[in-house]
Amino acid sequence: MNPIVDLANRAQDLMDQLQRLDFLGSLALRAYLVPVFWVAGTHKLEDMQSIAEWFGNPDWGLGLPAPMLMAWLATASEVGGAVLLTLGLAVRWITIPLMVTMVVAAVKVHWPNGWQAIIDPMSPFPPPYAAEALERLEKAKEILQAHGDYDWLTEYGHLVVSNNGIEWAATYFVMLLALFFLGGGRYVSVDYWLRRRFRDR
Repeated sequence: MNPIVDLANRAQDLMDQLQRLDFLGSLALRAYLVPVFWVAGTHKLEDMQSIAEWFGNPDWGLGLPAPMLMAWLATASEVGGAVLLTLGLAVRWITIPLMVTMVVAAVKVHWPNGWQAIIDPMSPFPPPYAAEALERLEKAKEILQAHGDYDWLTEYGHLVVSNNGIEWAATYFVMLLALFFLGGGRYVSVDYWLRRRFRDR
């Protein structure tokens, strides 16, 4: 056999051994998404009346029907989803309403702003006004450096222009879609142990 092909096959065999650790992929996705949905859901719980008004208002909100019901469904999906993802319980089931929530967020909230969450001309799909937005950002920095405590303002991070595009909603959707097919993973999910106890016979 060609030594290069043999070496490549051996390397692939070593990589294939990592399938024993495939549960780490599901665990990592779950661990990443838990705080995302917990924070989003618990923030809604702080003022459900305002959230329902935003869900229902067609002028400055989402314009959804039955806004109080929709607000509670979204909030329950996010808070309940965070809990279920933490436990690894009903993972495939909870990804469905969470994916619907991400689609609604992408289409009803972020779609008009294009792809990028934060304007960056080097990232894919910058908005047509990216150069002008960054020019204004530089002007704002100059003003703050001349008339404010710029070091204090930027001590914990850089100033950016938020574009509020679909990027994060789409990213979370893709992660949820992966979990829909992968499930909660072996060993560190309640789903795994329930399946072993009641279904794998």
